[in-house]
Amino acid sequence: MPKLTVAYGDGVGPEIMTSVLEIIFEAGAEIQIDTIEIGQKIYEKGWHSGISDSGWETLKRNKVLLKAPITTPRGGGVRSLNVTLRKKLGLFANIRPCKSHLEWQSPKMDIVIIRENEEDLYSGTEYRQTLDTYNCTKVITESTSERICRYAFEYARKNGRKKVTVMVKDNIMKLTDGIFHKLFKKVALEYPDIESENYIIDIGAARIAKNPEKFDVIVTLNLYGDIISDIAAEISGSVGLGGSINIGEEYAMFEAVHGSAPDIADQDIANPSGLLNAAMYMLSYIGQKEIAQKVYSAWLKTLKSGVHTADIFNPLHSKLKVGTKKFTEHIIHNIDRKSLVAFSCNSLVEGVLLKPRYQSKKEKVLIGVDLFISWDSTNLAALLAALEKIKVDDVIILGSISVKGVLIWPEETAVMPYSDTLCCRFLAEPNKSLATTVICGLISELENSAIEVTKMEKLYSFGDEAGFSNI
Repeated sequence: MPKLTVAYGDGVGPEIMTSVLEIIFEAGAEIQIDTIEIGQKIYEKGWHSGISDSGWETLKRNKVLLKAPITTPRGGGVRSLNVTLRKKLGLFANIRPCKSHLEWQSPKMDIVIIRENEEDLYSGTEYRQTLDTYNCTKVITESTSERICRYAFEYARKNGRKKVTVMVKDNIMKLTDGIFHKLFKKVALEYPDIESENYIIDIGAARIAKNPEKFDVIVTLNLYGDIISDIAAEISGSVGLGGSINIGEEYAMFEAVHGSAPDIADQDIANPSGLLNAAMYMLSYIGQKEIAQKVYSAWLKTLKSGVHTADIFNPLHSKLKVGTKKFTEHIIHNIDRKSLVAFSCNSLVEGVLLKPRYQSKKEKVLIGVDLFISWDSTNLAALLAALEKIKVDDVIILGSISVKGVLIWPEETAVMPYSDTLCCRFLAEPNKSLATTVICGLISELENSAIEVTKMEKLYSFGDEAGFSNI
């Protein structure tokens, strides 16, 4: 009998977890449970990650976690437990099925959003460089991008899906989103039985809101996926209905889409459906698909009978408004071993199928450096005068100065953007490379001239391609 880890969480978490466990055990789930405490109480005890060492050991031992929502304190000094779990357990894929289950919802939809789960802006690498300037690093890797795209196609094939759509913003972020889209197209060629298409993320989100029935499986980057999956969940009836799957090659975590909702905690009004859906996905993952089907059928029958919690209650269509406990009782009453509705969520994909095949093998050559300096953009003339006095190696020349991606030298701009951080791009002579010692010497000269360097980005070429954006 498989042993799982269960975390009751914060806010409405304990109520809905109690409900979910009652339902799945009544349906015949064959599992053993180890309970751990996570979230607010653990943060208050001084564990900045929201989980104790003993909690980690239990997770590592059992491999599978069913987690209720938690409350993460805002502000500095603590880390998001959700992000920490995804990274440390290698949960590279987040899967959010979004399906219309309420009969008055229109249009009907049945979308699965697959979101890269470890990278992007969620890498959490941020800096304050000057009094005015803050920086957040977007991290995208070829290997992870290829893996999540390949996972999306494998998921589609295993679940009888017909189309995979990628959503990116590669018209602006040509390197990061660009490589994601490029690898998507390469992987798509390996699945001729599955249709593929692409959308820019902003119009893609709009189309989800207006015509969700036109989409099947969507794969995208971390931040975009976080946003559009909540949009899709709300369109399907309520964010409170959505369950979420976090899959790695060794570990898995199942949770509700919604937060801990402390404002309605302990009032017997929370909807347990999101966590219940997550539990169904978990049962399917551990091989108890018939039990998942029983739970799904009972839950669906309850919804169709008009028994609804407050968040989805509609006076024109609902028949009975109930709280958490009564909703649970109705679902248990509707568990039927014979009258079952089809339920499919095959989220487990063999690791060997996800190994990268398209990683670049081009020669990497250092050809320049972007030096970010603390300098008032309205005082460009003084900066140019100071730079003229600096003695640097002849192999490196000043190519441009920019502010927030806007070129201000050698070309002028109609309106000078204000910032106290400028980017000075220094480049090697054409067809030549640089040594790091030259860059170090340049930085030293700048600092000695009272030009503070707050950040450095080396510029590389990869074969005949520049590894940096044009300004």
